[in-house]
Amino acid sequence: QVQLVESGGGLVQPGSSLRLSCVASVITLDYYGVAWFRQAPGKEREGLACITSIDEPNRYADSVKGRATIGRDSVNHTVYLQMNNLRPDDSAVYYCAAVPLDVPDAITFSTRFHYWGQGTQVTVAS
Repeated sequence: QVQLVESGGGLVQPGSSLRLSCVASVITLDYYGVAWFRQAPGKEREGLACITSIDEPNRYADSVKGRATIGRDSVNHTVYLQMNNLRPDDSAVYYCAAVPLDVPDAITFSTRFHYWGQGTQVTVAS
């Protein structure tokens, strides 16, 4: 059974940085489009960053553009989300999701992702 596991969340102060990681069992994320989402209490789930094939630009939501970087760790076959200059409104549960790269349509935040992780909590507070 495919499982995605996020790690790297925690309690941090405003202005700090975090690096979230997403690792998969059974599948290798190298062959999947991967996106990071977050959901805060009482708010809708929000797509943050998406990485697909090497010849496609990564996508970022306006809310994190300039503060977030999504990338692949080819050694460990993980996908990370580096978040800098964190703000209190970044507090949420962060999820990664994966879909095979060979789906017929462009992979966006609206794509029906096949696999989801359980999430990791990020809390930004002083």
